[in-house]
Amino acid sequence: MITKNIDENLISVIPEDSDDLLNLRRIIKQNDKVIGDTTRVLKQDKDYSRPDKGERIKIRIALTVEKISLDDVLDRLRIGGTISESSNESVPHGTHHSFILKINDGITISKKKWLPFEKNLLESSNNQVGFVLVAIDTGDSGIARLRGTHLEFMPNIYSGSGGKRYKTNFNIEKFFEQVQQAISTILKEGDSIVIFGPGETKKRFANFIQKSQNLQKFKVQVVEGIDSGGEDGIYTFTKSNTMKEIMSDSKLAKASSIIDEVMHLANKKSKKFTMGYNETFNANQMGAVESMVFSDKAIQDDEQKMIDFLNDIESKGVKMYSVDSSTDIGLRVTGLGGIVSLLRYSIES
Repeated sequence: MITKNIDENLISVIPEDSDDLLNLRRIIKQNDKVIGDTTRVLKQDKDYSRPDKGERIKIRIALTVEKISLDDVLDRLRIGGTISESSNESVPHGTHHSFILKINDGITISKKKWLPFEKNLLESSNNQVGFVLVAIDTGDSGIARLRGTHLEFMPNIYSGSGGKRYKTNFNIEKFFEQVQQAISTILKEGDSIVIFGPGETKKRFANFIQKSQNLQKFKVQVVEGIDSGGEDGIYTFTKSNTMKEIMSDSKLAKASSIIDEVMHLANKKSKKFTMGYNETFNANQMGAVESMVFSDKAIQDDEQKMIDFLNDIESKGVKMYSVDSSTDIGLRVTGLGGIVSLLRYSIES
């Protein structure tokens, strides 16, 4: 999340991924003010103008929030309320309007008082490192950017190689150039590039991109042991122990470790974990939850109840990670009831 403090009440924000939108859903409450740009149709008062026609203009308005909800899983945030201020005198105050906030849209939030956990949510992803994952073979390359626990895939790039059985004039450097150009479109400041796949192609590609002036400032890592290219290779990597080792500080690795520990405890018949909302809610009431992973499915079931629960558990200092269906980890958590947690001590059910 890109943030800028304007004064003690006003903070401008630009969400960069679905985690940021979820955090804004947790931060923005009824009676807060949200300021942003929108378009509105203004009726024409000119002679001979058609009454059903109007001019669509861009205006800046301040909205007193009445209702807020996540839209289409975690891709958009809908903020509804009444207009309290506007940059155009033709827009009447007190009328209803709504913002549809998407990734990379900017708004300003005004609160009478910011709570510490709300500011922590804004700042939690500011120093988050991104990883561009490249699963490459002579035949194709899968590319995805991992930020937090969300994977954003690009379409597979195919080399056109005929394979070992056919003689072709295949030029692997042209294929490498295509992959390099694709990587350049999603790389952001501070990202690392992680390359894997079968055979020696990954090493050749790593050497190739390290000669590029545009990519020299990015850390490049070659990973052994992932013997699949393309999209399958990306999924294989995110499920591997290798991912946890080289990305030990990433949210995805931490969430994966929590789930593995939960499964280990379940096999031992331990009571130091929970699965599902009810178990985790009860454990939180006792102050027993140490860390928690939840999926987007848990948000969909009863959004407001879950948002209130997340805010309560955050205020108690619990480490929390949200995951979605873009990764195998998200699918696993959904299959376990949408929420799993590790406890500080055993609780008898």
